[in-house]
Amino acid sequence: MDAFTAGLMQRIRAAETDLTIARETGDDFLADVEQAELDDLHRLAAEHGVNLTAA
Repeated sequence: MDAFTAGLMQRIRAAETDLTIARETGDDFLADVEQAELDDLHRLAAEHGVNLTAA
């Protein structure tokens, strides 16, 4: 795994964790922000051909 993919995966894991915490604590604004971050990271992965299911 190259550095780009590793960094992307790390950012995705962090955003998923933060999204879970935001939802559990009822912070709807933060949940929206984290969901948007996840959407953007998934778009970035797709644009660069990173297969998230295999990583």
